[in-house]
Amino acid sequence: VSVRFEHQDLVGEADGVKMHVSKKEGEAVAELERVDRKSPTLGAVPPAGAVVLFDGKENGFPGAKITPDGLLTQGATSSEKFGDCSIHIEFRLPYMPSARGQGRGNSGLYVQGRYEVQMLDSFGLEGKDNECGGLYKIAAPKLNMCFSPLTWQTYDIDFTAAKFDAEGKKTSPAKLTVKLNGVVIHENQELPGPTGGAQLKDTAEPGPFHLQNHGNPVRYRNIWAVRK
Repeated sequence: VSVRFEHQDLVGEADGVKMHVSKKEGEAVAELERVDRKSPTLGAVPPAGAVVLFDGKENGFPGAKITPDGLLTQGATSSEKFGDCSIHIEFRLPYMPSARGQGRGNSGLYVQGRYEVQMLDSFGLEGKDNECGGLYKIAAPKLNMCFSPLTWQTYDIDFTAAKFDAEGKKTSPAKLTVKLNGVVIHENQELPGPTGGAQLKDTAEPGPFHLQNHGNPVRYRNIWAVRK
């Protein structure tokens, strides 16, 4: 099956493998090959000492729904709680061509149940703070590294928890470095406090990982963390 389109004096025809561009009178202009991008950390193996939260067999998200093909669904919260840590997670956004904005494959990873790193089908968009890789109302990603929907993607996050003194006063904000599909999109970004929808308040207590349920069928696999 091929798709044909026209613009001014050019004609394009895509067959799923290549796109051929020519002038309307027949002169060839360009031939573009399809590129399937893949995260370099896809399938990353948990190192020694890692806490395996979900691999299709181990399930550290009690009560979570698992699909027949062994994938974790949205709305899950880990039983383990973490302070300073690094985490790897793989996620797949649904194809929702009729949806727009925040209704298009929306979910998010809440680190410590407090700080959301957004998941959203924002392939080809600007890359705002409420799109994939964004820290809502805190920081937009340095660049939009979101792949197309139905493609497995990765977050690799290095997290430093907020620090508090004996009286409970915050002495240092939480910070994180985020790689989306292997590319750094936030580096040592300070988090002034919990983001919207957080499960926990801003305290010294460790917290779980939570996968936001926004009503969209986002799927997850290969989730593990390393305490620091």
